[in-house]
Amino acid sequence: MRLAVLGAGSVGPGAAALAVSRGHEVALWSPRGGGTHGIGSFLSVQGVLAGTARVTVAVDVARALAGAEAVLVCVPPHALGPVLRRIAPMLAEGVPVLLAPSQSLAPLLLDRLLARQGRHAPVGALAAPPVVAERLAGDVVRILALPELVEVAAVPAAQGQHLAALCAGLFGMPFQPLADVLGAALAAHEPVLHAALVLGNVTRIEAGEEWDQHARMTPAICRLAERLDAERLELAAAYGHAVPSLAAGLHRQGGVPQGPLPVMARALAASRPAPGLRGLDAAHLAVSVTYGLALWLRLAVPRQVPMPLTAAAVAVLEAMWGSSLSGDDLLEGLDFAALPRLLQEGHDR
Repeated sequence: MRLAVLGAGSVGPGAAALAVSRGHEVALWSPRGGGTHGIGSFLSVQGVLAGTARVTVAVDVARALAGAEAVLVCVPPHALGPVLRRIAPMLAEGVPVLLAPSQSLAPLLLDRLLARQGRHAPVGALAAPPVVAERLAGDVVRILALPELVEVAAVPAAQGQHLAALCAGLFGMPFQPLADVLGAALAAHEPVLHAALVLGNVTRIEAGEEWDQHARMTPAICRLAERLDAERLELAAAYGHAVPSLAAGLHRQGGVPQGPLPVMARALAASRPAPGLRGLDAAHLAVSVTYGLALWLRLAVPRQVPMPLTAAAVAVLEAMWGSSLSGDDLLEGLDFAALPRLLQEGHDR
């Protein structure tokens, strides 16, 4: 299968290498161009997958998409909206588009863009990327871990099983289909842990100190994260979703035995570094607050789910950062009153 990978930070090249290792052809494109700098015809791969992976570096997105049988979009959350708007007119009819990881309700945005043109394509929402990776140099990527299982949902929802099978064929691990893309938005555990860590380490962040996230998962931080996570799990249940807990998510992604969070944290800290934020850049919090906690608060209103600790976390982070962190551009034009129907059927053509 020919896969177009849009995004060349760490996840994109890592996912590309994984797909190539399974016999697929990959075209790699960077929205700003810099991500593919230094990549020729091969990626040098280290870590849990080692060797070389032949890739085609596309100089523009049209060439990346030409002939693609599937598209994987893995760009930072602030870039996701612009990338989806850019590629929508170029996507071939019926070719699946996978967002890895999906942010907010971005699949509905892409579905609406396609609907305006009277076109169809299943849009997949991965709750987590298919690899945990880092870039060591221009053409060197280290794959730190492969998740044991990844949740995936689709717009329209009936395509979930098909996209789960497609992802399994591309990347190898099992993919669990969810009832709808809202489940993928609620399945991500990273926002609760990230928010707890940031709240407990803001002076380190502001001073630009080097610090490791796993090493700073103290018992107090773990308690805060678990309380935030409990509100997320309650919200998911109110929408009919049974999503993995924070501990289960860390087990899947980090490969450490599931247990008390402080014990898992010590195992994660010993296995690999996880550098914390440096500097009060609001963009660094977008994935956790804008497209995570703030989205959940908005979803909690119609189901009357109390989320006081989540609301407090967002308010305190906004106060410390001195700016609003809740403006979600991926919800632009979304009709929340029609959300149940849109999740199942997508937008009218």
